[in-house]
Amino acid sequence: MEEIRFDDIAALKTKITDTHGGWSEPVEVTQDMINRFADLTGDHQWIHVDVERATRESPFKRPIAHGFLTLSLLPAMKREPEWKITGFGNATNYGANKLRFASPVPAGSKVHSRSRLVGVEPHPKGTQVTQEIVVHVVGSDRPALIYEMIVLYHPAMK
Repeated sequence: MEEIRFDDIAALKTKITDTHGGWSEPVEVTQDMINRFADLTGDHQWIHVDVERATRESPFKRPIAHGFLTLSLLPAMKREPEWKITGFGNATNYGANKLRFASPVPAGSKVHSRSRLVGVEPHPKGTQVTQEIVVHVVGSDRPALIYEMIVLYHPAMK
């Protein structure tokens, strides 16, 4: 696997692409997972947790996952990278340029993700890397989630 130092801006910029990489392993989104997320966040809206009512009244005909639950599953969607960033002390989530919940994730479905590098910039505290990640329900052409994530790679502390 190719390794690129976090502070080699020119080499990292060669990885910017218009094409998403391969799919991650799928992760099942169970009703139990949705219920536990609702308990954790306090978001017990019926469209997520009331199976009978969602089956009867929801346009999706069953409960759907919270958008932020889908987002929080990104680390669980494992994929072997084609290259990796090395030599940094730590990496921090620096925020997002875009976050869209574009289509529902029904309870019991599986989701998978893929990504592409969209930006690399020097930053006073390290290197800022921007990646677009899309999450789809397995078998769906339409993304459930579109996320432009910014990560700041910091040099090692002395």
